[in-house]
Amino acid sequence: MVFLIQNTQNRDTEALQIKLDELIRVTKGAHNALMDLEELEDRQLERIRAKYQKLAMLARAELVKGNVDTGRPKVPDEH
Repeated sequence: MVFLIQNTQNRDTEALQIKLDELIRVTKGAHNALMDLEELEDRQLERIRAKYQKLAMLARAELVKGNVDTGRPKVPDEH
């Protein structure tokens, strides 16, 4: 029974990943390099996650100033 549940969850996860990849692929301005993140090493994932955390932090700072946080800002460089 556990095997059946795990198999179903794995199929659902794989299908969801394909759907997300397709959304990234067709979204203007999206980074296609993000489509296979699940294949990266933990260290690589952490670097990318840190970039997006910085982007979120900058967006929240804009909200505090009364500005909008929408649009397509450039992903911050690593430091």
